[in-house]
Amino acid sequence: MQSSLRILIVAAEMTPFVKTGGLADVIGALPRALVDAGHDVRVVIPRYGWIDCQQFDLTLHPTLLPVPLNERVEHAQLFLTRLHNITVWFVDYPAFFDRDGVSMYDDDDHRFIFFCRAALESCRQLDWQPDVIHCHDWHAAIIPNWLRTTLADDPFFAHAASLLTIHNLAFQGVFGHRVLEIAGVPALDFAVTESTDARNSVALLGRGIYYADIINTVSPSYASEILEPTAGAGLDPQLRARHDRLYGVLNGIDGTVYNSAADAMIASPYTMDDLAGKALCKAALQRELGVGVHADVPVISVISRLTNLKGYDLIDEIIEPFLQQQRVQLVVMGTGQQRFHLRLNELRARYPHHVAFRLTFDEALVHRIVAGSDMLLMPSRVEPCGTGQMIAMRYGTVPVVRATGGLRDTVTNYHAPSNYGTGFVFAEATTHALRDAIERALVVYADHAQWRMLMMRGMMSDFTWQVAAVRYVDLYRRAIAARKSS
Repeated sequence: MQSSLRILIVAAEMTPFVKTGGLADVIGALPRALVDAGHDVRVVIPRYGWIDCQQFDLTLHPTLLPVPLNERVEHAQLFLTRLHNITVWFVDYPAFFDRDGVSMYDDDDHRFIFFCRAALESCRQLDWQPDVIHCHDWHAAIIPNWLRTTLADDPFFAHAASLLTIHNLAFQGVFGHRVLEIAGVPALDFAVTESTDARNSVALLGRGIYYADIINTVSPSYASEILEPTAGAGLDPQLRARHDRLYGVLNGIDGTVYNSAADAMIASPYTMDDLAGKALCKAALQRELGVGVHADVPVISVISRLTNLKGYDLIDEIIEPFLQQQRVQLVVMGTGQQRFHLRLNELRARYPHHVAFRLTFDEALVHRIVAGSDMLLMPSRVEPCGTGQMIAMRYGTVPVVRATGGLRDTVTNYHAPSNYGTGFVFAEATTHALRDAIERALVVYADHAQWRMLMMRGMMSDFTWQVAAVRYVDLYRRAIAARKSS
């Protein structure tokens, strides 16, 4: 039997404390699955000014935390709490983190270099030596650099391996060369990014890729796609050079939160064995959104940022004929480009019984939309992982997706002769391909027996974090082995 691991997870955000995107959901869920599997996990994030100590029962560590950077020592404070048997540390330094947002500040280089060093020094102060340090995105990408250079001879971290997870390669932490001085590391003798002028800039993510013991992305297909210039965002040369250390692990979803049989946010519970509640959820959603209550008209939903990257322009170009013929009802929730906001309001005015638009993001409404819809559209041009399609399938809502990244890895295309598949997948990011996928879905929707089996296959899919945690533990052990061998 393999021994349990000491795992330090370093990230910029974590639900329920702070969330700007999907990264926070990962950091809120993965550690819980790791702890349930018997591992010793610590998570460290900044203590942003709005994180309330009383609300989350944060305890102040009595000793100031010295943070050495570039021959200077600053002092932070350390707060601790427990959440679902996970110990969470908070680096408190108001000059950097008592602000309205998480990032997008002129001094982000200094802020997150400081945070990363404070995360490491927290281990030393609390006398807790990690076996592996799991670094997420550019915010924590300097840590593998330090472990291989300035901290290589530090006995406290001498055996700590590093895993760098890339959630979205587009965000690289590109700064001027001053960031090297702040971090106290030498310049590299190669360009770490081709997307900017390497003489005047440094991509922290590129340095993490160069130094990490193991690298992963959030789906196997995305791990392959970013090796090519079209998706590599200028870092594909470095990724190709380390392709033997690059893996893809699908994100998971929380099966206790997304559970049609026990979801208090939806109109009626339902299961694979008894789908009657699904029809009740559909009627309740239609009433709530003010569209016509029609059991036989499929509700197609979009829960997304309304941008070209998410493929909303394709939806916009092809949807109106479906509405004119009263073949579908369209439900959209999200924000994005103003032209799409205006267009959706026009469609809603023109087809009040067939279009609903909510210019917001509401977690409870997400549950009601997913439970009450028949299909979910995700025609993304880029989708590193995506969880919308996983959640949809868990609720018996059939995804219509483009074959990219995690969408390709989680949704199998329906094949009528073999009665196979969990959704409708199309390859090209074109209006023709999307229109054809919707037409195929509508044909199957008209066959109640085939549609029911399609729903049930999706509901049987297992995309929980317990599955992902097993893969991450394997990567941790690979990182430890790589560290020892070097």
